[in-house]
Parts: sequence; C-alpha cells; structure tokens
Amino acid sequence: MMASKQSEQLDTLYKSWIAALGANPEMPLDELRAMFEHWGDVTAEPGGVDYIEVDAGGVPALWATPKGCAQDRVLLCAHGGGYVCGSMYTHRKVYGHFAKAIGCRALIVHYRRAPDHVHPAPVDDMARAYKWLLDQGIAPKHIALTGDSAGGGLAITTLLRAREQGLPMPAATIPLSPWLDMDGTGATFETNKEKDVLVMREIIQNMAATFLGEKGNKQDPLANPLRGDLRGLPPVYIQVGGYETLLSDSQNLAEAVRRADGDVKIDVYPEMQHVFQFLAGTAPEADKAVQDIAAWVKPKLGLK
Repeated sequence: MMASKQSEQLDTLYKSWIAALGANPEMPLDELRAMFEHWGDVTAEPGGVDYIEVDAGGVPALWATPKGCAQDRVLLCAHGGGYVCGSMYTHRKVYGHFAKAIGCRALIVHYRRAPDHVHPAPVDDMARAYKWLLDQGIAPKHIALTGDSAGGGLAITTLLRAREQGLPMPAATIPLSPWLDMDGTGATFETNKEKDVLVMREIIQNMAATFLGEKGNKQDPLANPLRGDLRGLPPVYIQVGGYETLLSDSQNLAEAVRRADGDVKIDVYPEMQHVFQFLAGTAPEADKAVQDIAAWVKPKLGLK
C-alpha cells in the first residue's frame, strides 16, 4: 500500500522545521517553541468539540469536550515536543479527534517543559493531573492515558509514578510514536535514517540532555521506562509509523510489556512519519489510526 498524497503534508512541515534549524542551529528557545506551535496546522478541526482551560490540581490543562460525549469517561493526554516544545494548544485538534471518536472528554495537560523545568517535572505534572481526575470522582476504570513522542513516554512513566504514589491504575494507555530511549540506540535509527524526515539521533540526544539537565540519569525509569518494572500495567496499545527512527522504541516497549506478562498491542502503519495522527481529518492513514484507537479503547472504558 502506498502512502496517500495527503500524508505528504506532514513530510513538508517536518522538512521545513529541519531546514529552519539547519539555517539557524542556535535558534532561541522562544523561536523554536513558536515554530512548533504550528504543529497542529496540518490537523483538521474535528468540529462539534468545545474547549475550555482548567486548573488540573495546579497544572494548566485544556478540556476537549465533544457534543453529547460521556462526561464521566476521560482520555488523559500528554503532548509531544521533546519535553521542550509543544503545548495543549498544538495538540488541541488531534486529541479533539480522539475524544470525538471515542465519545469521551479529553484532558490535555500543559506540563512544565525543559529547560525551565527538567526531569521529573513533566511526569510529576501528569501524575498530578491524573490524581486530580480521581479526586473529581472519575473512576480509574473510566480513564485512559495517551501521549505522542515525548508524551508517549509519559503515557508509560505517568503510570510508574502513579504506582509509586499508591494510586490505582487507569483502564488503558495508548503511547503514540513514543520516545523512550534517551540515548537513541534503537536499530531503526540506522535502518530508517533515510526515511524519517524529522527525528535524528543528534536531535534526540540534544533534547535528552535538555530534558534531564546536569544531574539527570538517562537510565531513570521515570525518564526511560524501558529500564523500569512494567508489571501490573493496564493494557497498552502502541501506534507507530513504519518510517520512524523511533520505531525500535515502540517495538522494544511492546516486548518489555510482554516480558512483564502485560497485555500489549502494537500497530505499525506502513510509510508513516512521526506522530502521523496529526493528519486526523486530512489523511486516511491518520483517520484509520484514530478509529483503531477508538475501537480498542471504548470497551475498556465501558463505552459502546
């Protein structure tokens, strides 16, 4: 199956970012973040979704609430951006699509970002938002986590932090193109080097250094959950593009969950780039991925 013409929009966006970084390798942080704020430009408006900002236990967040959805079912969302960029606004539309397809509310967390706030600030903020949902009376069996790229890592590390804090596990977690290995040692960094138009080992290593700070440990399970104890996690559904240099991270996560006797499903979408779900409402591959997520998670949340 050939990738659709519509999917090339993401390639074009990513190539423009790489070109901008190549032309200005010392790009100031505020300019870098402003560039990433256009991530959501390729996502179609889901329509019929209301957005409202909220304080989620001391953490800024954004509710995405589809018309007629189940108010007591929640998708807790961690945005990507290498722990440095991205926001609840960049991911507003894509997680709005997820919420609409599932028939629940989505809470998109605006966790603290590096270098202003290094590890473990993001995972602490995600765990705080999860506890806030529980304190609001949302049952853990009615909550699922998701996240993309760095947020895909948080879709696992949030569970590890919640477990440390004695909190109950949610119904499921859905890491999308997760970034887990702080060293970028996966085999697909070589085999997909000419296919992935965005993620390179050097970028991963630079973002890891920024995220971890001077005292950070690359082997900390709350930074790299591949180094953690993954026993007792809820069902895991991983989606990843076949052209990604981070494909190995997804494959290694799936294998680690299996070794821990966990329930895991992994779908590799041929010829797709990093977090291709951003093309929701625009490209058929992204729309299929959204529907695949909805079909998998709805019964786990008790939705029909």
